Amino acid sequence: MARTALVTGGTRGIGAAISKALKAEGYQVAATYAGNDEAAAKFTAETGIQTYKWNVADYDESKAGIAKVEAEVGPIDVVVANAGITRDAPFHKMTPEQWHQVVDTNLTGVFNTVHPVWPGMRERKFGRVIVISSINGQKGQFGQVNYAATKAGDLGIIKSLAQEGARAGITANAVCPGYTATDMVMAVPEKVRESIIAQIPVGRLGEPEEIARCVVFLAADDAGFVNGSTITANGAQFVV
Repeated sequence: MARTALVTGGTRGIGAAISKALKAEGYQVAATYAGNDEAAAKFTAETGIQTYKWNVADYDESKAGIAKVEAEVGPIDVVVANAGITRDAPFHKMTPEQWHQVVDTNLTGVFNTVHPVWPGMRERKFGRVIVISSINGQKGQFGQVNYAATKAGDLGIIKSLAQEGARAGITANAVCPGYTATDMVMAVPEKVRESIIAQIPVGRLGEPEEIARCVVFLAADDAGFVNGSTITANGAQFVV
């Protein structure tokens, strides 16, 4: 029987690439989204991947959504916590609302996504938890105190979960993408994009599919000895 994978924020950008890559590897995939019904319907029509709408920042919504996925698709073996937002501002101008919005989605959202599936993984003695962090969680970034804090916190989550889940056959790992050619990055003015690329030794942006291949590796049954690790995929822009 094919394993079931849940990808939050799985209908656009890196998340969409992850959803498609996992399906291509034979997983039964469920992808979540927060608000764009039209885009989600188009994604399902094009890929055949079922989509589910909920706010990862809300624990009760997440728990109910996950229960629905498990009832309709199957027990979740692989969870990819990819959903995330930005609310950028220099720290002296950052509002408490901007802080809490990002923390609630990018950090608490990981708890809300993983916590409901954790008991089932422990019971079945198998699980793959993969969190999509960021280069900016590793090195920090001007105007992103909130975002960088959450993405650094995500790394603490996987290091701790790796230790708790190891004897139950559960691994927890992270992928830290660098600047990647998603719609959001490609919408940046060309001069700004060129200045970003100039900082990347390979001389280009990453492709969403390259990040997805990292996830496929970590999700595999035979990746069981890779636990508590971070795959850094940033074209050597920041070497850890």
